[in-house]
Amino acid sequence: MPNIDYYLGTISPWCYLAGDRLERIAARHGATITYKPLDLMQLFDRTGGLPPAKRHSSRIEYRNQELPRWAEYLDMPINLKPAHFPTNMAPSSYAIIAAQDAGGGDLPGLVQGFLRACWVQELNIADDAVIRDLLSAHGFDPKLADSGLFTGAETYGRNLEQAVQAGAFGAPFYIVTDDDTRFWGQDRLDMLDRHLARP
Repeated sequence: MPNIDYYLGTISPWCYLAGDRLERIAARHGATITYKPLDLMQLFDRTGGLPPAKRHSSRIEYRNQELPRWAEYLDMPINLKPAHFPTNMAPSSYAIIAAQDAGGGDLPGLVQGFLRACWVQELNIADDAVIRDLLSAHGFDPKLADSGLFTGAETYGRNLEQAVQAGAFGAPFYIVTDDDTRFWGQDRLDMLDRHLARP
């Protein structure tokens, strides 16, 4: 059974636009997914990238065209200037890590819930009440927001180190761990699907 390490940033619009396609692909091929939220800004810094606000104006302008173009293509709503962007990714990431460890709820739904909260619902995903509501809505104990704090922080830092070592440099970044095949971006999901379909 193949495994996919999914490196993600909970404020990444590209992770939001991935929707549930990774999960559908994994289900189709009997693959497992390990969710690895990390500090995306530190990943950029460690691997030669820049946060969006510091990029050349040509890149910023292209991004501002590409995001609505993809949103329309995928028929997904998006707010290009969300009220709470950027915000601290750590609390939502800790919650995902704690939920993954605890099990029993809808983890993909939780991940997508945080992304949708940022890019559609104008919610601050660093806010404790928002985190608890999303945990509860996806079948997890909202107390994980507290109990998972310490281990979440440790894993969050470890995910960054693992991403750098594994060759990830942005998000979403998908690595099929069985053969170290890497795919960067939601627009590479069809290629990931094709890769997993090979005998």
